[in-house]
Amino acid sequence: MMYIRLLMLLSLILLLLGVPAFAQDDGKPAVAILRYRNTTGFQLAGKAFLDMMEAYGFISEEERAVLDAGEELDGERINVFWGDAGGDLPTANLLVEQALDRGATILVTQSTPVTQIAVGLTNDMEKPVPVVFSIVGAPYSAGIARASCIKPDHVAGTKVQIPRDQIVALVAVQDPDADTIGVLVNAAEANSVNNANLIERHGEALGFAVERMPIASAADLPVAVGTLVDKEVDALFITGYTDSAGLPAILGPALEAGVPVIGLSPVLAMRGATIGAGFNGAYVEGVVAARMIANYLNGDVDLSTIAINEIPQLTIALNLDSAAERGFEFSEEMLARADFVIQNGESTEDTTPPALPDISFDELRAADLEFLASLECTPAMIAEQQAALDATSE
Repeated sequence: MMYIRLLMLLSLILLLLGVPAFAQDDGKPAVAILRYRNTTGFQLAGKAFLDMMEAYGFISEEERAVLDAGEELDGERINVFWGDAGGDLPTANLLVEQALDRGATILVTQSTPVTQIAVGLTNDMEKPVPVVFSIVGAPYSAGIARASCIKPDHVAGTKVQIPRDQIVALVAVQDPDADTIGVLVNAAEANSVNNANLIERHGEALGFAVERMPIASAADLPVAVGTLVDKEVDALFITGYTDSAGLPAILGPALEAGVPVIGLSPVLAMRGATIGAGFNGAYVEGVVAARMIANYLNGDVDLSTIAINEIPQLTIALNLDSAAERGFEFSEEMLARADFVIQNGESTEDTTPPALPDISFDELRAADLEFLASLECTPAMIAEQQAALDATSE
C-alpha cells in the first residue's frame, strides 16, 4: 500500500512539473476542478459544471469536446484543468498545492477531504483564491465553515444532506428484532468521524447498542469486520472513503454471518453494499456549485454573502445480487421501500444522463439568480447562527 501511494505521488509530481502555469495576464479565469477520486458521483458533478459553463457561454461546443475527453482547456474565455487524488490524502494535499502554484483563480472542489485541504491552504493567503465545493457531507465538523453563513468570505458551496436518522431506522425495517449495530470509523477522515458520530447518536436514540470499530487503512478491514461479527451486530455501517473503497473485504464475512452492510449512498449498493441509502443528486450538486461560479464570474453574486446550500434527499438502493450470492434475504418491507435495486448485474434506476432543463438562457439565468438570492445571508441569520454556536461552546 505504501509503495502504491509513493508511486502515485511521484507520478503526480512528474506530471505537474511538465505542465506550465496558465498565464493570468490575459484576464481569463483559471478554474481547477479537484476531486478526491474518480467515482460516478464526482463525474456527474463535473458534467453539471461543464453543462452550466457551456450554457453561460464560458466554453464553446468545441471546447466542451476537449474537456469531455479529459484534457485541459486554454479557452477563449476560461481555462480549466483537472486534478484527481486517487483516494489518497497526501496526493490530495499536493494536488491543491500544485493547482495554486499553476495559477488557479478558482478552486472547484469535490469531497470533504479535498475541500478541507483547499480551505486550509487558502485561508492564510493575502488574497484567498475562491473555493466553491460540492459533494461535501461534513463542512462544519471538518472546519470548512462553522455554519451555513459563518464561513470564510472566499468559500461557498453546497452540502450533501444525508438523513442519517432515517437510514439508521432502516435496520429495524430489515430486522425488527435487531438490537446492535456496528460502525467502521477512520479518525483521519472528517466525514467518517462525522457520519459515525451521527449514526451512533441516532442509533442510541432508536434503542440500538452501537459498537464502534476504528480503522486506519483498508488492511484493517478484515479484522475489524470479524470483530464486529463476533460481537453479533445486526447491521454494519460504512462511513468513509477507506471502508467504502474496501467493500470486498467487508462483504464476505459480514454477509456470510447474515449481517447487512449499509453504505451512506445509493452508489455504494451499485458497488456491492447490501443497502445503499442517502443522497443521490450529484448532478444537482454540481449545478448548484456552477450556479455560484458562473454568476460570480459574471459579477452578479458575492460569494462572501451567500449561505452554504443544503439539499435534503433520501434514496434507497438494494443489491439483490450480492445478497443472494451469500444467502442473505431482504424483508418484504425493505423491498417495498427501495427506490431501485441491482439484480443480475443491472440497475432498475433510470440511467438516462442528467441534463439542464430545456429552457432559454434568460430563463436559466433568472432562475439561477432567484435561487442565489434565496441563499443571501442576512444580519439576522448570521446573528442567530452565531448565538447557536456560542451556546454550544459554553
